[in-house]
Amino acid sequence: MAMGVVAVLVGVVVSAGGEAGGGAYAARGRGGTPYGGLRWAQGWGAAVQQPVEGDVDDVPNWSREGFRRQSVRQVVRVGVGGDRVRIRLSNRYGKAPLRVDGAVIARSGGGAQAWPGTVRKVSFRHAGSTVIPAGGEVVGDAVTLSTSALENLVVTLYFAGETGPATFHGVGLAASYRARGNHLDDVSARAYRQSSQSSYFLSGVEVSGPFRAQRNTVVALGDSATDGVGATAEANGRYTDVLGERLVAGRRNVGVVNAGIAGSMLLTSSSCFGEKGIARFRRDVLDRPGVRTVIVELGANDVGANWSTGPCLPSSHKPVSARQITEGYRALIRAAHRRGIKVIGATLVPLSGYPGYPDHAAKVERLRTQVNHWIRTSGAYDAVVDFDKALADPAHPERPRPGYVYEDGLHPNDAGYQAIANAFDLSDI
Repeated sequence: MAMGVVAVLVGVVVSAGGEAGGGAYAARGRGGTPYGGLRWAQGWGAAVQQPVEGDVDDVPNWSREGFRRQSVRQVVRVGVGGDRVRIRLSNRYGKAPLRVDGAVIARSGGGAQAWPGTVRKVSFRHAGSTVIPAGGEVVGDAVTLSTSALENLVVTLYFAGETGPATFHGVGLAASYRARGNHLDDVSARAYRQSSQSSYFLSGVEVSGPFRAQRNTVVALGDSATDGVGATAEANGRYTDVLGERLVAGRRNVGVVNAGIAGSMLLTSSSCFGEKGIARFRRDVLDRPGVRTVIVELGANDVGANWSTGPCLPSSHKPVSARQITEGYRALIRAAHRRGIKVIGATLVPLSGYPGYPDHAAKVERLRTQVNHWIRTSGAYDAVVDFDKALADPAHPERPRPGYVYEDGLHPNDAGYQAIANAFDLSDI
């Protein structure tokens, strides 16, 4: 298994001398600086997934049906302020080229409304439309638009033809809206009558400004505890949101990008929950602009799925050991360090309160304890944040504290995510 982990990341290591994240239309130097002279940070981002049925994980979405003659307006909160913005679009899981017939970005007026006077057309190599190859991504041209940290923006895309199933992110916890016809330039929300809690084709919103540091992006790579399952929708209650607020309060102009995918595993890909962490690390971490730090919060689902079966797991799935999991961590750490990126390891959250593991709870807890011991004591990470300690019930450390857990008995609630965010030492960022 360790050899397999290394093989997946060979491409990352070989190309570590430069950044590969400029996409088709944006060549960049180190630290997220394009050769044109602007320095970029990612203010918002999402880890993209393959289309899934609308009822997977109880998150309705439009990914399988896609879009035709529709406008899609998506609300994002940027964690960093600046004077220019650009968008990143992904057709990673498309089976055919994707035509985007128009795009605009604006400051949010609340809900699906745009703030009057702030709507800016997005071009792609100076054209008003673009075609993204199957499996590819594009980065739009820079748009002059002043933004502040923690401000909401709206990005609107128009698709005249059929998109086919959409590359998307499931647990967005922020609204996306759709409307029939071309409503790119609408300031009003009147046409946008349907909403979803997922994001579609949009994988990043990047901000340029007079940053003091060379790199201004922090990426959180994780599973549902990073994605924010259990947090209140529309409330910016995930730990990454609260951590971003702490950084802003500390006068740190740093964007915190949430690259969590609910159900994600470190070593196993899933038809429901995306590619394994060691496979998506390059795309979701290394290829983003200006990355200074990555938070690695993966492994809990590898542990929990060790004795599980189901339609979301591959038929070839086999149990993994603590050593195989930690070798996966080491591979990610090596790849990040080759890019000069600091790595913070997060311990695995308490799992014993979850009713999904009743027949093998003791085995799950034993393996989780072994992995957490390695994270805390190996010295492999540049820093460690103890999610386990932040959430655990002092009377029953294998379980989450009752006041910090969502109704499913596993995921943090808003208070739990606040406790996780507070566990970070900001000097480690």
